[in-house]
Parts: sequence; structure tokens; C-alpha cells
Amino acid sequence: MAAPGQIRVVVAKPGLDGHDRGAKVVARALRDAGIEVIYTGLHQTPEQIVETAIQEDADAVGLSVLSGAHMTLFARVLELLHEREASDIVVFGGGIIPAADMPELEKLGVAKVFTPGATTGDIVGWVREHVATAPTG
Repeated sequence: MAAPGQIRVVVAKPGLDGHDRGAKVVARALRDAGIEVIYTGLHQTPEQIVETAIQEDADAVGLSVLSGAHMTLFARVLELLHEREASDIVVFGGGIIPAADMPELEKLGVAKVFTPGATTGDIVGWVREHVATAPTG
């Protein structure tokens, strides 16, 4: 259980992509910065990711997508969060995502996309600044 005021982030690898080194590096950096991290592991479906986020009372979901299926996967996670009345969970992500797709992802509701070259410090700073914790008490 997160300490009062502690940010909780689900880090997930949706789809068939089997490369999780980047997701693990980000998860470790967030954890080392005092953010509670739930890492889902490889090959998660959007349904599994959303279920985990809701069960864990997450403040945010960070998706790592390298497979090229980012438009479909981000859209489905956001759709499921909306259906489950959990649209307050911030969705951000990273991976190999073309600049041309960024505006459409933003329209869908993705709060931020980190591309190769983003530092773990950039990601931690953004999460601290843009992800509000649930009220305590």
C-alpha cells in the first residue's frame, strides 16, 4: 500500500512486444524517486492493464510500446478506463512512436509520450509534476 500522498504508477508492456528493458529502467527510476510502481510484465492486454490500475488504485499508467501498435493499444486502454469510470487515471507512455502520431495520441487523451532520448530524470520530473495523488484520509 502506498504511503499517504505517494504517487502510484502501473508500468505496463501491452501487446506482443517482448522487449522490456526500457520499461524496467523507467520503473526502477520511478521507484528510486519514491514513487510506488506496479510493473505488470510482458504481453499484457489492455484489459489486464486497466484491471491492474483499478485494483491497485493507481494514479497513472505508463505504457511502453515498441511494436508499432501504439495507436490501437493506447486507444484501447483509454477506452477501457473511460468505460470503468476511471478516466482520472493519467495515461502516459514511451517507445518508438513517430512524431506524426503524437497529435492523435494527445487527442485520444494520452498525457505525455516519451521517445528515445528522454532521460529517466525527465520522466520522473514529469510524473511528479503532472500526476496528482489520490486524496488521503
